[in-house]
Amino acid sequence: MDDSPAPIRFDTKVAVLLRDDLEPWQALNVTAFLISGIAAHDVSLIGEPYEDADGTAYLPLIRQPVVVFEGDAARLSAVHAKAVSRQLPMSVYTREMFATGNDRDNRAAVRAVARDDLDLVGLAVHGPKNGVDKTFKGIALHR
Repeated sequence: MDDSPAPIRFDTKVAVLLRDDLEPWQALNVTAFLISGIAAHDVSLIGEPYEDADGTAYLPLIRQPVVVFEGDAARLSAVHAKAVSRQLPMSVYTREMFATGNDRDNRAAVRAVARDDLDLVGLAVHGPKNGVDKTFKGIALHR
């Protein structure tokens, strides 16, 4: 008899798409911002707090894997349009946001541009696994 716990399966997926021309620091920064939006939108994504063997407490993390993809500007626009049409919760990061220094100015930078004209450098979505998979079909994993 096998007493090992059953594998954990998720019926939702979290996916990030980054522009393939970002500097490494930009890709990491954009990913962190995008995931914070996903986590804030659905607090059920957050697991339990961590604790090491010595009793030191650590903050909880997102409880499921996050898949990170990369693509050019055209791929980002296409995925953005698919995510909007599927009504997937989405966070976005635009090129203009690199020039701002706070959340208020970031929101203003996005608000100033029409949806189809956003200069996207990253986006993240969370939703039913099959919907996210269809939205990201054919997109390469980030290397």
